[in-house]
Amino acid sequence: MPSLSEQMQAVRSRAEVCLYSGGRVVEVRAGVMAMANVSLPPCSKYQHITAETMVIENSFGSNRKETLASLQRLSTALNILEKYGCNLTNPNRPKYWRTVKHNNPVFRATVDAIQGGRAVLCLYGYSNQQPDGLSFPDDVTDPDVGRVAAVTLEVMSLRMELEMLIKEAHPNPEFYERIIPTLRHKDVGLNTDAVVYQSASIPCHSEAQSKSVGFPIHHHSSSHGRSLSSTQQGGRSIQLFPVSSNKHPENCAICQIFRISAHCLSCLQGLCSECDRLYHSHPERASHRRTAVTAPSSSSSSQHRNSHSSSTWRCLHCSKVNWLQDVLCEECERPHMEAISCKADESQPATITEWQCKSCTMVNAASSILCEVCERPRLATRPPVTPSHPPITPPRPPAPVLGMPGDPDSQWVCQFCTYLNYSPATVCEMCDLARPEPAPLPLKLRPPSPVRRVPALSIKPKVPASENLDTCRQSLMKEEGLKLIQLIRDGEKKGVSPEEVYTSIKVSGDSSILPGKWLKTELPLLLDHIGTLVATSSLSEHTGRPCEAAEHAGSQEQRAGLQLSRVEAKQAWLTAGGSTEGAATQALRDRLAKVKELCALGFSDEACCHEVLRQSAGDLRGALALLQRPLLEAFHKRIWSDKLEPPVDIHQPDKQRICRRLLAVYDLPSWGRCELALSLLLEHSATYSLEDVVQAVRESHDREFIKRVLAKECPICLSVFPHSKMQSLTSCQCSVCCGCFKQHFTIAVRDKHIRDMVCPVCWEPDINDPEHLNSYFSTLDIQLRDCLESEVYELFHKKLTEQALIKDPKFLWCCHCSYGFIYDGDQLKVTCFQCCNSFCAQCKKPWECQHAGLSCEQYQSWKRENDPEYQRQGLAGYLRDNGITCPNCRFQYALSKGGCMHFCCSQCRYQFCSGCNNPFHTTCAVDECSVSGLHAHHPRDCLFYLRDWEPSRLQALLQNNGVTFNTEPPPGTQTDLCGVIEQKDEGGQQPDSACGTQTQPGHAGLCEKHYREYLVSLINSHSIDPAPLFGSNELLLAARRYKVDESRRDKEDTFTFYSRLLQKLMDEAPLGDKVPRKK
Repeated sequence: MPSLSEQMQAVRSRAEVCLYSGGRVVEVRAGVMAMANVSLPPCSKYQHITAETMVIENSFGSNRKETLASLQRLSTALNILEKYGCNLTNPNRPKYWRTVKHNNPVFRATVDAIQGGRAVLCLYGYSNQQPDGLSFPDDVTDPDVGRVAAVTLEVMSLRMELEMLIKEAHPNPEFYERIIPTLRHKDVGLNTDAVVYQSASIPCHSEAQSKSVGFPIHHHSSSHGRSLSSTQQGGRSIQLFPVSSNKHPENCAICQIFRISAHCLSCLQGLCSECDRLYHSHPERASHRRTAVTAPSSSSSSQHRNSHSSSTWRCLHCSKVNWLQDVLCEECERPHMEAISCKADESQPATITEWQCKSCTMVNAASSILCEVCERPRLATRPPVTPSHPPITPPRPPAPVLGMPGDPDSQWVCQFCTYLNYSPATVCEMCDLARPEPAPLPLKLRPPSPVRRVPALSIKPKVPASENLDTCRQSLMKEEGLKLIQLIRDGEKKGVSPEEVYTSIKVSGDSSILPGKWLKTELPLLLDHIGTLVATSSLSEHTGRPCEAAEHAGSQEQRAGLQLSRVEAKQAWLTAGGSTEGAATQALRDRLAKVKELCALGFSDEACCHEVLRQSAGDLRGALALLQRPLLEAFHKRIWSDKLEPPVDIHQPDKQRICRRLLAVYDLPSWGRCELALSLLLEHSATYSLEDVVQAVRESHDREFIKRVLAKECPICLSVFPHSKMQSLTSCQCSVCCGCFKQHFTIAVRDKHIRDMVCPVCWEPDINDPEHLNSYFSTLDIQLRDCLESEVYELFHKKLTEQALIKDPKFLWCCHCSYGFIYDGDQLKVTCFQCCNSFCAQCKKPWECQHAGLSCEQYQSWKRENDPEYQRQGLAGYLRDNGITCPNCRFQYALSKGGCMHFCCSQCRYQFCSGCNNPFHTTCAVDECSVSGLHAHHPRDCLFYLRDWEPSRLQALLQNNGVTFNTEPPPGTQTDLCGVIEQKDEGGQQPDSACGTQTQPGHAGLCEKHYREYLVSLINSHSIDPAPLFGSNELLLAARRYKVDESRRDKEDTFTFYSRLLQKLMDEAPLGDKVPRKK
């Protein structure tokens, strides 16, 4: 059976051939569906596009609903990219297929709004950078259809996978849940309770996102999934306050430090007293309803603190700060390894005299909290950049069930996490570290292996005593190790870290005591004792090292009032390996180091530093936030207010200050771009706005190119606008300003037909082409959505709906009131819903009782023989009944074809020839056509050519084919003036009125023009070929017109040549297939 990769390659090959060879849409869609259903991850399924990277970089949001919304935007952009690829693989490519314009609103709103969109266009072949977009290189005449088809197929497959993922119909959603963790859990409704308490064994996390007050907080993951980086959660712009999504529910939603004292029912968040006072001091939020929240009981609070300790540990491999209960690092998935470096602990932070702003690079004084230039907080940073390609870990073999019988040599214990693994696995199943291979020691000095079990030796009659002791010692080590592993696993289920389990067993000295129970009952008392040792300054008496205590503790007055939190005491206790005196020494050393670091940042009050460190549980950033809160109060009020930021004053004398502010506020890529933007704004003749210049400078560094981009002339109003404020359609290269664009399409929607919605400059595209009609209106709909007013846009959609209904074969026009509707019945009699009159569904004539039980041909024959009114009208009534029918919408006109064959339908604005129904157009699809104006290609039996024949010649053609015709008018009809109804052009109006031309004898009471039309209608009804009556010149002209070889053979006489040419013309150039054949 072929592998999944082989199946994928086979499906891909078939679908590619079907796509670039012009196969049916159903076959291409089936191939795409087959590709999407292959059970391979995106990194293995897609060879050309980086599908996994595109999905990661374009998936934003903190919950499943927001992530699916971002994936829907990515699917829309892929739909547009798919159209670009299909246009390139189509043999009839659009006129402007070589270029893709960036100023196109559809491109900006879809392809350019996602990460990786332009990279797909480069794969198509758009690799040449132009001033306003991308294009194919000049030396490329045609796109590489095979490569474009392969890339397009992957784009279609990825879009289908995203659609199935959004509709929850994907066969393998785990492939995307692995790279987008927010898809793993269903969205949870908003809980409006003030405080939610859960049992100590269940992790309780708040789902609400909140802003950090003064510093970025690391994202922590729960035991069920990993957290996303800031880039994956949707922020490409600078984030002053990164979002923290895993905080304790009883802490403030803003500062995440103090307990909730009030719950706001208007903004649905719990706040501490200080944040509540500051946040609701704004006039617009002063009226919010808030309820007071009582503190939980001491027992439940103690249990909650024990189960959700805020202690942290720093990974030695990637320096990521993790929760203490996390066994593996969130970033690199390495295990928590205890490592104490005395040198690192003893080293003190250097005094900081200045700091550099992360937004505008301004160097500020150490005492300043806000940047002098951009006024951003000191700790505000840009969002971290995550690698576009996550590291790929090799697959590891599945581990057998613990206790599986087998060879004891197949087991090995990991040195780092003590997990029992099975061969042939070379990587630990728990911590992903490689299996160690220690260097072999001499036989006499080799210690008992802690990793692998020594195979049992063969039984001998006499075994030395030393070997028995080694075997017993190894068995005892194995039992203790397995017991420790079981205790660690039990602790992990209850949220207890391996360090806590090991240290509790070490301190209690009794392996029979359960670590979880000991940590709940005895550890709080031990932590309080450590805090008492530090607070009462009795450290030197317990440690026996007064010199070291005096060195780290400082003066007696400073130590006397020092209070330690349980979190700090627990961290020091774990670092000291369970030693009470060592924990007190370590806690005091850590506290004084943090106080010294805060003093170096400009906070000289040590007592205040000790207090904020106690309140923040020893967290340096939390303490810094508490110290900075009073200083940042004015800044908080400014950013929480709805007032706009003051604009950048470009006329300020300090140019460096302006450049730094541009660098911070507008996120320009370099210092040189800031200087370029400033120089453009300071030009005397410049009329540019700051936003336009910044957008142009972001895209290019060429000064002359930017000036051309900023000064584009609208061809309608002749005003100058920047390129970003110009609109253009996908069908042409014209660009107009947004005002003219909106005005043109507003008038077209309100007062004109749907087919008049084309470019106001060049009037492209040709709406008569049905292939380009649907794609044109689909992209136009996106452009008009944000451009037109709501009622105008609704009218546009209504007209689009009517245009689509016209093409339905079951759509009928009422012959009484011109109302259209869908008719699903199978009876000939149809009643209009608008005027309640009946008509025939087939011949579209008013319904009469005589039509019942008769076909339309039988009914017309009966009417000609028995209806006096019909007989009185004579051939004028015949021409009316056989009038003009629009080939596009099938609307009927009771008019003669008249002199001009160019007819424009009033219902759908379709332009066609009334004699042969071929379309009139300016952009011809016929090869080697040299006509550039409005024209149509008529067959030789069209009225367009036969109206120039004399009536006698037309009568001779009918007589040669045995068809009878009238020469005398019916009795009782008017014989002096022609009564045929036709459409006339009078002063811009097109009324329907009688012809009124003088009749001729022998023309059946009609004028010569309409009598010819009558004879031609008989010729078309009987499908008579007029070629046998062609003269020699007419025959040669027709051969040239219809591309028939007119070369003469050697020694061929004239009669034989023209006979052969006539036969060849009739064989190779058939009669018109759209010519009306009504009898």
